[in-house]
Amino acid sequence: KKKLKISGRELLSVPIQVFGLEQLQVLEMSPERESCLRYRMELLPQEIGHLRNLTCLYVDSNSLKKIPAEIGTLSRLERLTLSNNSLSSLPAEIGALQRLRSLHLANNSFTELPAPLCQLRSLTFLDLSDNKVDTIPSSIRHLEKLETLLLLFNSLESLPEDVCLLRNLHTLWLGNNHLRSLPAAFGELVNLDWGYNYCSCNFEGNPLENPPPEVCSRGPEGIRDYFSSLHSV
Repeated sequence: KKKLKISGRELLSVPIQVFGLEQLQVLEMSPERESCLRYRMELLPQEIGHLRNLTCLYVDSNSLKKIPAEIGTLSRLERLTLSNNSLSSLPAEIGALQRLRSLHLANNSFTELPAPLCQLRSLTFLDLSDNKVDTIPSSIRHLEKLETLLLLFNSLESLPEDVCLLRNLHTLWLGNNHLRSLPAAFGELVNLDWGYNYCSCNFEGNPLENPPPEVCSRGPEGIRDYFSSLHSV
């Protein structure tokens, strides 16, 4: 793969020459992990749309506040990493990325799951941890291939029943939200990994009442039994 990594102590903008590299497949503009440096790029230039052959774009740990609509022209993009920025919205055009499989949005300023994401039919991995998300749209049901959904440390008070239609989910982290109840069909998510430690990651830090934590720890069968016993009363 044709790959370019831009490194240095600080990055304020993308060198304009980069956008002439039209055969580029992987572009990395994130600070080195071990150096704990923070790049300060606030804007991804519109010219990013020139890099039509990109399959991977890494722009985490910057100061991004906005993603240009031109991101939607990167039709070959499979992985997009935008964690640790200052994003609160995404352009509608991002919904055009039909090959996108992995999307990293942790530690931003989202208050909702951006609606265009629900058009990403190839998505298997979505990380929205450490945001301020308080609602999940019912259109999440369209993400039929989703296997991993990370929603730790948000402000969720409820989940739509539609989450229970994501039958390929094997990782769902809901810890440290404001959830008091789970959807009645939650036990239908039979592919979730329900190991003991895993459950604590799933629900820890939520004021769950329905079902209570001790029921949740029994996994999908316990949750199904709990809800079916309620319905039979």
